[in-house]
Amino acid sequence: MPEEDRARVRAHAEAGYPNEVCGFLLGSIDLPNREFTVRETRAAVNRRGSQSARRYRIDPDDYRTVEREAEERGLELVGIYHSHPDAPAQPSEYDREHAWPNSAYVIVAVQAGRAGELRAWLLSDDRSGFDELDTFEGKGG
Repeated sequence: MPEEDRARVRAHAEAGYPNEVCGFLLGSIDLPNREFTVRETRAAVNRRGSQSARRYRIDPDDYRTVEREAEERGLELVGIYHSHPDAPAQPSEYDREHAWPNSAYVIVAVQAGRAGELRAWLLSDDRSGFDELDTFEGKGG
């Protein structure tokens, strides 16, 4: 994930605080090797409404539009990013229940309005939890 995109994700998370923000990860996937290459990010609108402090929802039409645009440019929609206001950059039970297989999930922790750690996750094959991806930060350094 390019540094400028990490900076965009953090800036988006800070601007949206104290609510969760969300967005798209575009790039390429090598699923057998569990490698997700993020080439760019695209902010989305959190459509969760009154529950947006602890949840996010991406409109299906927004998802389809970005997926189509990525494909036209030779990219894939490899996953989603979202923030965790005043919480760690690790998936919640709610995140697990709503996650899709074979998609990367980047979570940015935001403490008191300041974005911090970014970590990436992949839903385990049995959907029992997440495996942390070796990344640019966190577990993978």
